[in-house]
Amino acid sequence: MNISAEDIGKELGVSEWISFTQEEIDAFGKLTRDIDPYHMNPEWAQQHSPFKTTIAYGFLTLSMLSHFTHEILDWPTTSEANPEGIALNYGFDKVRFLAPVPVNARIRCRLTLAALEEVRPGEWLRTFHCEVELEGSTKLALVAIWKGLFVANDAGKRLTLEN
Repeated sequence: MNISAEDIGKELGVSEWISFTQEEIDAFGKLTRDIDPYHMNPEWAQQHSPFKTTIAYGFLTLSMLSHFTHEILDWPTTSEANPEGIALNYGFDKVRFLAPVPVNARIRCRLTLAALEEVRPGEWLRTFHCEVELEGSTKLALVAIWKGLFVANDAGKRLTLEN
């Protein structure tokens, strides 16, 4: 999907629903070395958690924004490079975790283009408003203002590790 200034303020799309299994939540906890029973111990969560089940890590939910935007914007999801350029994570202006995501619950993302600025020829700073919805809930699981730098292939020749 090509993004232009005409898209500012418009919803770019909605992703498919996904869910996290207990095994995926456990793997994320081990990888990040955050061994927390709220997330990784179903028996403990049943007895002690106000949610009565394990919940996904907030950062696991946040990390899915890459997947969601690739899907919504129809970017390559294989090891093949995007023929138009590269998209780099530029950071977040805001992240809020508003509701827990229980194990096996389904989430999806609603993506809106909030701003678009050409910072150098061929380099576009894109600001996305991301809302992660929790199926069956009136509350959002997560909201974020996420910035990405899109560098067109020709402009990418300027990029080095020293920049």
